[in-house]
Amino acid sequence: MDERKTRILAIGSVVAAALFWSSSYAVTKEVLADVGPLTIGAIRFTIAAALLAIMVRMRRNPVARPDARQRRLIYLSGLLGILVYFVLENIGVELSTASDASLIVASYPLMTMLLELVVFRTRMPLLRVSGVLLATAGAFLVVRNGAEVGGTARWFGDVLLLLGGLVWAGYNVLGKYAGRGQDAVNLTYYQTVAGAAGFLLASLLEIGDWRVPDATASALLAYLAVACSVGGFLLYNYGLRRMTSSVAVNILNLVPVFGVLGAVVINGETVRLAQVFGGVIIIAGVALGLVERRTAVEEPEAPEPTLVGERA
Repeated sequence: MDERKTRILAIGSVVAAALFWSSSYAVTKEVLADVGPLTIGAIRFTIAAALLAIMVRMRRNPVARPDARQRRLIYLSGLLGILVYFVLENIGVELSTASDASLIVASYPLMTMLLELVVFRTRMPLLRVSGVLLATAGAFLVVRNGAEVGGTARWFGDVLLLLGGLVWAGYNVLGKYAGRGQDAVNLTYYQTVAGAAGFLLASLLEIGDWRVPDATASALLAYLAVACSVGGFLLYNYGLRRMTSSVAVNILNLVPVFGVLGAVVINGETVRLAQVFGGVIIIAGVALGLVERRTAVEEPEAPEPTLVGERA
């Protein structure tokens, strides 16, 4: 497959992942009425891990198993991107709103760029710095609006969602580094196993609230597991292996658009002008920060990244 087709497939896979993930905030908000945030993660990712295990075992041409050191790094990336991130997301959505979550996620690409700057010594030109500042201002507007409308609980939920962005940035950078030599199925499988194990332990904190979810909640949990976890992560990891982390995360700016629509249609939320204005500023900041990145994507793929302090 030539380079152009590979790039189109990579972009298309990340766009598809964004479409799946854009619905997860509104769906999670609905399920939270019956199931605790940690239990949602345990059910969602245990089902996903089981499905991925079947896929790995049934492959005709299995990929070589990663060595012990690489597995540790992949497991760590799974704990970051699945356990820690989704704990912050689920609790943040429970305290805040699905629309706030969808807008705040637009600041995640710039967090990834900043982490790439620190870890991989990626160049940070003036336009990108301006984008960081602009997107930060937009995120501040969204969070401040949450505090004014929903009080301390919604403000704290928004802050947790912002912290989730830092964790997601770490997942992207570490996942790209740790996944060298592994395809999307293997990488997603090992990450999901680590995340599911962590969630199963964490969900014991909610054991007193466990009950059988109703039919609607069960169907939504199945959707989160199959579409958002298995489908979304497979598609995203496929694209992430073929582009820089910040470019992949930048495509996720589709999430706020569809996420807010989902919050309005599924949850019946009302979006205020301050939220819309903050979201527009965030996306404008991301776009400004990526002006020069577009050119970089056209160039041949860069060598595998080397962590700061590691020998090349």
